[in-house]
Amino acid sequence: MPARTPPFAAFEWQIAWAYLRARRAEGGVSVMTVISLVGVALAVFALIATLAVRSGFRSEFVDTVLGANAHATVYYTSSVTSNGAMSRTIEDFDAVAARLAEVPGVTSTAPLIKGQVMAANQGRNAGVEVFGIRYDDLLAIPRIAHSDRARGDITRFEEGIAIGEGVAREIQAQVGDRIRIISPEGVQTAFGTSPRINTYEVVYIFSAGRYDIDRTRVYLPFTEAQSFFNRDGVADEIEVMLEDPENVDAMTYPLLRAGGERAMIWTWRDSAGSFLRALDIEDNVMFIILSILVLIAAMNIISGLIMLVKNKGRDIGILRTMGLSEGSILRVFFLCGSLIGVVGTGIGVIAGCLFALYIDPIFAFVNTLSGGGAWDASVRGIYALPAELRLTDVLKAVGLSLGLSFIVTIFPARRAARMNPVEALRYE
Repeated sequence: MPARTPPFAAFEWQIAWAYLRARRAEGGVSVMTVISLVGVALAVFALIATLAVRSGFRSEFVDTVLGANAHATVYYTSSVTSNGAMSRTIEDFDAVAARLAEVPGVTSTAPLIKGQVMAANQGRNAGVEVFGIRYDDLLAIPRIAHSDRARGDITRFEEGIAIGEGVAREIQAQVGDRIRIISPEGVQTAFGTSPRINTYEVVYIFSAGRYDIDRTRVYLPFTEAQSFFNRDGVADEIEVMLEDPENVDAMTYPLLRAGGERAMIWTWRDSAGSFLRALDIEDNVMFIILSILVLIAAMNIISGLIMLVKNKGRDIGILRTMGLSEGSILRVFFLCGSLIGVVGTGIGVIAGCLFALYIDPIFAFVNTLSGGGAWDASVRGIYALPAELRLTDVLKAVGLSLGLSFIVTIFPARRAARMNPVEALRYE
């Protein structure tokens, strides 16, 4: 009767370690062990690196949306003015902004003038979108007022114009240059509407971190924008900044009630929600695909263990005749496969975390090798490849890899445990 031994006793670990270290000439499968370990490590590395990049891209995208745009925008539906024209402007904009500011959860409100015009400088033109805003309200936009790549003096905003980095590059403008702003809806004359052309000094060049914003946006002082776009005494809309932008859906009804009967609202989720949902779907698909990659890597463990069981048939027979139980044999070969999975997972976790932490120099090296064209901001929207290492992503990768490694190990281990010692020794 085989003696009962405690599970995973010291001798079981010793036997498993000896089998893993054995050379092929000794009946071991060291080459297959290394291949299985490298496969698991690479799969875990790829999974962690991909999850980190996807998390970083999403965080950067959301941060640029929230940091350079209003969390919610209140505008009015069309109404008939005293002269019979249709208008969507807000006449009592200061009063409406004050009511919106009193809503709990609102940090700031800003009346705004918006219009699309042509910017020109030294024979170069670019279509831009003008935001007419007060200086104090401009300071409340973090990605604009506190840009790391900003040039010029934002305190001189009331004396000129602030333009995006992409606009400056397109029309070759620098701080101190005087650029022309051309609007087709200009001065009303007896012969119709003539284009309005004004010249402004560039006092501030900002970078919001988003190519599409930097390439199209400019800011004018609020009163100057009212005059330029024939909006004297009115505003086009009111921007609202919130304490918790993620909770913007719950703020919709209070903001509409404070805005008045004609008020409508457009939130950051309305503008970016479809893209974020697409990112969520892509994240799920990528996780499934990379999980299959981890499974394929774990399947190598089965191949190695099957060869190990075949080569160690004589040893299994001897161990069984010496009194080892089926459970001990099963645990020995389970430890062989599990150790490969654990070590491979550990190496993959370390490599994936290092990749996420040092992605900037790695990306700079790849960009240099590719001649500077590895990342096109006009396509990707943001200027660099970000990575955000999250504990939950690492734990998901570790759990998946270890779980699959343990599961696939059971089958060849059971085969070894059920091997008949008489048959194993018959031809030895």
